[in-house]
Amino acid sequence: MSDGLTYRDFITVGVLLSRLTLGGGCTAKNLYDTVPDNWIYVQEPDVKVGRLQIFNNWSPYLVADPDTIWIGLEYFVNEADDFWNMADADMIAFAKKELEKLGVADPADALDAVVVRTKKAYPAYFGTYDKFDTVREYVSQFDNLYCVGRNGMHRYNNQDHSILTAMVAVDGIEAGRDLRDQMWEINTEEDYHESK
Repeated sequence: MSDGLTYRDFITVGVLLSRLTLGGGCTAKNLYDTVPDNWIYVQEPDVKVGRLQIFNNWSPYLVADPDTIWIGLEYFVNEADDFWNMADADMIAFAKKELEKLGVADPADALDAVVVRTKKAYPAYFGTYDKFDTVREYVSQFDNLYCVGRNGMHRYNNQDHSILTAMVAVDGIEAGRDLRDQMWEINTEEDYHESK
């Protein structure tokens, strides 16, 4: 049954740029004032990219040269896809064309690029997911097994909630208490956490 729990895979094409054309154009010096977003979700049907990430806006420490801009083009794929198996150089060229098509950056302003493939990044709620409670019951019979994080719990948690499940597990182990039920309650309330 657990074999039917499926995932989406994920590719980030990181492109290092000297400037953006987005927002009327900007350099790293006025990036945040011009484009303050960390993530930009892409809805245009004529591109494959699903989300852009602007690493500079998360933290200036994510960018070695403060005069450059790191953009991550995020692609939601399956490991068997042709796109997943594309050569890095071809994927980088594809990503640069998508930046141009979206009006984000001119490919001539690209200084460097990298491709990062992440298998099983997103637990999917199809396949045998409707039988997940049976899987959870089965693994809960092992006293020394703590399912934590996104893949351990097959739950699309944010990173902070995934880390919190591990912290609760460690607290329980140190205290000699079984806190696994408490771990499963993390990120189940109706409120949207980031707005608190």
